[in-house]
Amino acid sequence: MQIDPISWKQMTDVSQMNTNSTDSAAGFVNVLGSLLNEEAASKPVERSMTQLAPGVTFKDGLLWQQLGVVNESESPSTTIEAQFNDTGATKPTTFEDLITAAGERYGVPVSLIKAVIDAESSFNPNAVSSAGAKGLMQLMDGTARGLGVSNPFDPAQNIEGGTKYLSNLIQRFGGEMAMVLAAYNAGPTRVAGLGVSSDEELMSVAHELPKETQAYISKVMNAQSKYAL
Repeated sequence: MQIDPISWKQMTDVSQMNTNSTDSAAGFVNVLGSLLNEEAASKPVERSMTQLAPGVTFKDGLLWQQLGVVNESESPSTTIEAQFNDTGATKPTTFEDLITAAGERYGVPVSLIKAVIDAESSFNPNAVSSAGAKGLMQLMDGTARGLGVSNPFDPAQNIEGGTKYLSNLIQRFGGEMAMVLAAYNAGPTRVAGLGVSSDEELMSVAHELPKETQAYISKVMNAQSKYAL
């Protein structure tokens, strides 16, 4: 399932109505279910699991990629933006230049990067979670090292690494937005372990995800609606 901008806005509008984690999770499931029912009534779309990009492996539950491994003949914008529609202009924020540059480099919508930063750290470059995630995009130490981030509190490095990670997840999960966000929060190994390959299938087993992750999906959707113009 690919979520177009109009459907995405419908989902964010509903998520704004929910004020606690339980309601946010329920809102996500209900709205996604509605969208999937509409999709089922239209022409079927073939789906296939997207394989890991070259140079990407899983180790100890973390996604690793060698720095600088970019296929020169196929830009990230070609492989990702074709699946992941961006609305273009976004509301300016702190670290605007860094976010825009990273989004263009890895083909990740700027509004999504801003939404993740908003949800993860509220744009605080010195944020540290109880689990030890650090910086603007809340990178765990192992993940940060695998992405070439030596100082997660440096905004430039953190945004670069976090955006690269989002790009990897988008490719890993075929642009399925709910799966991408669930993987960013709970880890790609946990999401892959559910044995699903689409947002539709994820919805059917959403109860197996932590409530925090279910709420996180709606939280990012809500944040994304603030930045997309």
